[in-house]
Amino acid sequence: MASTIVSSTGLGSGLEIGTIVTSLVKADTAAKQGQITRQTSNNTAMLSGIGALRSALTTFQSSLDKLSSTTAPSFNAFAASSSNESVLKVSSSNTAVAGSYSVQVNNLATSSKIASQVFSGGASSSVEAGKLTLTQSGNSYSIDVADGATLQSVRDQINKELGPRGFSANIINAGDGARLVLGSNVTGAGSDVSVSGIASLAIDGTQKMSGNGAGFITEQAKDASLTIDGLAVSSGINTITDAISGLTLDLASAPVPATAVKVTVAPNNDGLKTSVQAFVDAFNTLQKGITSLTSTSTDADGKTVLGSLTNDPTTRSLLSDIRGVLATAGAGDQLSTLSQLGVATQKDGTLAFNTTTFTTAMNDKKLGTSVEAFFTGEKGLFSRLKSAVTPYNATDGSLATRKSNLDKVAKGLTEQQAALDRRTESLTESLTKRYVALDAALGKMKAQAAQITSIFDAINAQAKNS
Repeated sequence: MASTIVSSTGLGSGLEIGTIVTSLVKADTAAKQGQITRQTSNNTAMLSGIGALRSALTTFQSSLDKLSSTTAPSFNAFAASSSNESVLKVSSSNTAVAGSYSVQVNNLATSSKIASQVFSGGASSSVEAGKLTLTQSGNSYSIDVADGATLQSVRDQINKELGPRGFSANIINAGDGARLVLGSNVTGAGSDVSVSGIASLAIDGTQKMSGNGAGFITEQAKDASLTIDGLAVSSGINTITDAISGLTLDLASAPVPATAVKVTVAPNNDGLKTSVQAFVDAFNTLQKGITSLTSTSTDADGKTVLGSLTNDPTTRSLLSDIRGVLATAGAGDQLSTLSQLGVATQKDGTLAFNTTTFTTAMNDKKLGTSVEAFFTGEKGLFSRLKSAVTPYNATDGSLATRKSNLDKVAKGLTEQQAALDRRTESLTESLTKRYVALDAALGKMKAQAAQITSIFDAINAQAKNS
């Protein structure tokens, strides 16, 4: 910024040099300074508005993503419950049907756990070099054991190289020595692990460990066993998706003695209502955010104050695209508009949710099974809203381009301000030097005038005395 001008009075002229220079400099730079100040203020407001709009759109998109989750579906027509979640948990999809089931878990699906023969030297026992091969379900996985290997180094090598394949290794020290213990995250009958290639580590996973020899520790890998309404079901894994249509059973334990767990499936009207309300709330948050950026207000002096994005064409286009999606009927046969679910657009652009209309749609018109496809289907409302918003809020979208251009303008204005500051400083220095020189010249002239006056006064006095 320019140097501050210190007000001073010229000794020779009596002029207010600082005041005069300040006035002259302001007269020269005021127009440009005013232009830079106005443009900077407008550009800063626009940048702030674009940033706020992008943040609001991102929050809205995140809300849609959460409601569209496939791992925790929000629009299932049915809800399933278990009478004992410590034995099994249950979840439903949109293809479930209302009903109840008696489920008895006899045993869980287990994985293979095997142990090597005993190594009396413990974890530091030597292991001969060779290719160690683990076989499971017809697939083989090998590691190359180098010279000088120990039981512990083999364990570490298995974990490092075969850990990503689902295998794990450890060493258990018992009274008779150490054993290499292997496990797998694969469950189900026939998934027993066997080890070959190095004689001291050879393990037949289908044979029970005996004495100091190798084998499976407690039992072979087995399938889960359960009954559903008295019908026997088996599964190689503990998450069962194909036993009851539309339901997923997550087996957690097999109590002894086995006891029946009641699984109930009922219409999920309350859950659907909560999810529809969540969408309405997310949309209204976006709409209110945009309104605050585009509306006008009146200040204390009665003057109109524009929002940072008032009359912005990009924002108007965005709103038009979003409202177009809401107003367009979907592709569903039974359910194609929000109004069928009691959702209507209000004058201020926000949505209102009439829960009475919604309840009627669920109970009387039986629209529950159509809600999921309407919102989260391939051509559902959320997909169309995301398609409308993405061109604006993508990393290379129109709002990002706007911000980039505004950043360039801000940089240019900063450079203009710096140039104006330099001119102000230079002009101030130049004018100050000129007025100081003028003051000095006037002072010298005053001194000379005083000297001449003194001479004439002396001559006049001498003339009077003669």
